[in-house]
Amino acid sequence: MSLSQAINTAQSSLSNTSTKTSVISRNISNAANPDYNRRSAVLMTTWAGASVATTQRSQNETLLRESLTGTAAAASQQTLLDGLSRLQSIFGGNDYETSPASLLAGFRDTLSTYAVKPSENTLAETAIADAVQLARGLQTASAAVQDARYSADQQIARDVDQLNSLLGEFQKANDAIVRGTQAGSDINNELDVREKLLKEISGIVSVSTVTRSGNDLAIYTTDGLTLFERVPRPVTFVPSSGYSATLTGNAVYIDGAALPPGEGASTNGAGSLQAHLQIRDTYAPTLQNQLDEIARGLVTVFAESDQSATPTLPDMPGLFTWAGGTVPSTGTLQKGIAASITVNPAVLSSKGGNPSLLRDGGINGAAYSVNPAANASFAQQLDAYVQAFEVPLTFDSAASLGASASLTGFAADSIGWLEQNRSEASSAAEVREAYRFRTTESYFNATGVSLDEEMSLLLELEQSYKASARLISAVDEMLQALLAAA
Repeated sequence: MSLSQAINTAQSSLSNTSTKTSVISRNISNAANPDYNRRSAVLMTTWAGASVATTQRSQNETLLRESLTGTAAAASQQTLLDGLSRLQSIFGGNDYETSPASLLAGFRDTLSTYAVKPSENTLAETAIADAVQLARGLQTASAAVQDARYSADQQIARDVDQLNSLLGEFQKANDAIVRGTQAGSDINNELDVREKLLKEISGIVSVSTVTRSGNDLAIYTTDGLTLFERVPRPVTFVPSSGYSATLTGNAVYIDGAALPPGEGASTNGAGSLQAHLQIRDTYAPTLQNQLDEIARGLVTVFAESDQSATPTLPDMPGLFTWAGGTVPSTGTLQKGIAASITVNPAVLSSKGGNPSLLRDGGINGAAYSVNPAANASFAQQLDAYVQAFEVPLTFDSAASLGASASLTGFAADSIGWLEQNRSEASSAAEVREAYRFRTTESYFNATGVSLDEEMSLLLELEQSYKASARLISAVDEMLQALLAAA
């Protein structure tokens, strides 16, 4: 090897070492950045020796797809769990102390005590007070369920706005990558940005990607809806200004097609959008139906009938009444009845009523009285009310709790239904979060930065630098000796 070849080799080695050191330094500075993929300098052999040809970005498409799938599934399941936990909190949390089942049991017990001592006016007042608390509990729960639907609707609007914004940013990154690929420039930073946006999008809606020529990327949902294909596809949603039991929420449209809500406590939805739709359109309405059926059952059980020898008057709401002012049809859901159920003013002392009408009947007039003589020891009507709590009633299948049950049994089943779904959602959330964590960890291990590895490479570069420096020093000594000899 001539001296000129030796010096060229040393200079090339120093240049490569400098470039590699710069790449490693950048890797180390981004070691804690989850959206940064490790870079490595790739050498190639030329007539002048080895030189850095390009800076390569670590990638693993298989693990990335699994990570995106895990992110979408975990986001959907956690959102569903949060929604179900909110519905649970409406009834006082884990003990359900403010649930219709608890209030119904308390009212039944007070009514039983009143039936033992029907002459006690204080017991009549206590029974009426418990009835008022039960009616208010149903009203409050109904309002809270609709508020949960409204909150989910507002979150859907925020998710849609964020999704459209992310798709707009994705277009900028994707266009930069396509242009950079055509020009042969370094696009590693843009690839990091595009991948980061893809991860954020997967938290809102499921994503499936297709890479096309020029590094162009198209995004679809797992249901086949187009999110991005050269340009963002419109994601549209019209939020509602409020909710009631009779109002249905608007759908989310992606490229003109409706996004379906998730199904089941271990939801098949992916991304927060489908879970919010599931809470708004499935779980909250079903719980509202259950509240309405409990309220309808109360109005029916405590309804008054014409006591005449030849009855001609229709049955009328008794202790409990509602905005409709009639006794609802048996087994047919009356949407919104829980929101308007109240205790009849005829038995409220505060409104000039007589609490003893609960014992005697006649809330709707003398024709409906079962104790026209107002005997203080009369308890048949109260006993009948107490027993009616356990008599099977027909319920609408829209409540998802079966067609026949007692009033107390139905209220207890409602709590069981909510708790079962929340428990299943909680277990599924743990599993899916573990899957998300493992897939994300595996992807980061494959493409992220390891400080130990980078420091080891720095030590190797240090030795390479020392070798190049020694070679230059040796060439310098030879040249000095040559010049001195000349």
